[in-house]
Amino acid sequence: MTFCVENETDKELPFDYEKVAKEVMEAALDYEGCPYEATISLLLTDNAGIHQMNREFRQIDRPTDVLSFPNVDYTSPADFSDIEDMAEDYFDPESGELCLGDIVISIDKVFEQAEEYGHAPLREYAFLIAHSMLHLMGYDHMEPEEAKVMEAKQEDILKQLGITR
Repeated sequence: MTFCVENETDKELPFDYEKVAKEVMEAALDYEGCPYEATISLLLTDNAGIHQMNREFRQIDRPTDVLSFPNVDYTSPADFSDIEDMAEDYFDPESGELCLGDIVISIDKVFEQAEEYGHAPLREYAFLIAHSMLHLMGYDHMEPEEAKVMEAKQEDILKQLGITR
């Protein structure tokens, strides 16, 4: 797996954010049985930065905790069976890796929500990455049944890594 992290905030996280991101991303890919090496981009920003992106890309005029920009269109969530047919759209021609998409996280929200939910910033950060990885693999939570599926998968991924509340 290849991933690049850009940190445009001066807030310091009390853990190795690159190592944690990589572990959660790999765990999510393994959990969903992704048969390909993948490329993922992660941008760490603040509330102002994510607010601007949320307004620009979703027409929602407020900050959010995480934004996901999937690159792959799935027939059904995490169905990797026919994406090779679209190799020119989904795979990096140089590395051969599946270009899964981009994740943007507000570090301000990591701290705010960790305090609100009574757990460590590490747990909140890992949760947001697991959540976004599922979006990058075609999951959504617009309907109650979809939300239940995503919530269970997020918890399973984090539990496998020993990251609990």
